[in-house]
Amino acid sequence: MRSPLAARLRPRTLDEFVGQVHLVGPGRALRRAIDSDRVGSMILWGPPGSGKTTLARLIAQVTSAVFESLSAVEAGIPDLRRIVAAARVRRDRGIRTVVFIDEVHRWTKTQQDAVMPHVEEGVITLIGATTENPSFEVNSALLSRCRVMRLTPLGDGDILEVLRRALASEADTRAENMHLDDDVLGAIVRIANGDARTALNALEAAIEAATLDDTGRRILTRATVEDAVQRRILAHDRAGDQHFDVVSAMIKSIRGSDPDAAVYWLARLLEAGEDPLFVARRLVILAAEDVGLASPQALSIAVAAQQATHFVGMPECVLPLTEAALFLALAPKSNSVLTTYEAAIADVRAHGSLPVPLHLRNAATRLMREMGFGRGYQYAHDYPEGRVAQQHLPDILNARQYYRPGTLGVEPRIAARPGAEGSGIPDSRDRAK
Repeated sequence: MRSPLAARLRPRTLDEFVGQVHLVGPGRALRRAIDSDRVGSMILWGPPGSGKTTLARLIAQVTSAVFESLSAVEAGIPDLRRIVAAARVRRDRGIRTVVFIDEVHRWTKTQQDAVMPHVEEGVITLIGATTENPSFEVNSALLSRCRVMRLTPLGDGDILEVLRRALASEADTRAENMHLDDDVLGAIVRIANGDARTALNALEAAIEAATLDDTGRRILTRATVEDAVQRRILAHDRAGDQHFDVVSAMIKSIRGSDPDAAVYWLARLLEAGEDPLFVARRLVILAAEDVGLASPQALSIAVAAQQATHFVGMPECVLPLTEAALFLALAPKSNSVLTTYEAAIADVRAHGSLPVPLHLRNAATRLMREMGFGRGYQYAHDYPEGRVAQQHLPDILNARQYYRPGTLGVEPRIAARPGAEGSGIPDSRDRAK
């Protein structure tokens, strides 16, 4: 069985490694340690797809060490003992062993303690990988024996370079005789959001779905990319169109404040054998999406219906479900929750994972304080009305206003509270008009 593209195209040298220039760029401390064969144990802390596993493999390769990989999800102390025993034999022959523990934060304290003596003794060089803050998730004793290397999400330029290298490897991607629309790679870059693995998986899925023109040339368009990624997400759907049509009718009847139609379509679903918990989940979503702050108790009623459905089951659960459907249909409506999130997510997708301002980061450990976390933070409760004029958004989004209050139900009263009226600064949609 053929390996995924992301696995087949792992870099073979540090010069091929994309991103993390602050760690492995020319003259950087980690790069110098690798090149001079003076690498100690470390924790690689960074988001998915930032290159933690690849970097660990390259370190072992460049330093001529045996690479042993463990998954903290699957492996335990017996697996570690087996690897350490083999590493002792190698050490006696002058051969070093790099033990890579993926998702090291998932190991218990006992498991982390078990690896520490072998690190201290120099039997192994430990490289742990984690997406979680090691200050919280790695034992302080083990953490003190490792350097923490923080990896950042890959930039759009880095992802573009990864994709171009993949396309240049025609034997692996079957990209020969292929035509790409200009915006194809840009679409994949946006989908990846700094994750090289996601980018390569999306590219591979799109290439498999590419169509052929009359000359036999493979055509890859932005629509092909988006469709291929969507079909991969939706591959597990099992119900037919009729199922979704009835669900849609129920939701739109409630949104349209028609209690009779809402209960009719609810009954159609339940009598057809639909999972009542599925119906309850839809009502919970609708309570936030279509009623929202116009009637905040709607979400509590929908959640209570879901809990009652789970507790009593069919057929009695039709009663709390009907009560929730009626309340939602009769309630005043506001979609400000949805529009606010959509406005925010548009910036998330446009700008990727912008860094959290340092003064908002929690400085719970010495490592974090040394990195500048929490410096200059103003505690809101120390100020009149519990408000503080302080930046809470990333730098380039500091002027955004996402929340636009609705005019029905109790939302106008909620929005009139101090601090709820927004900044008054036009957002990107207003500026574009």
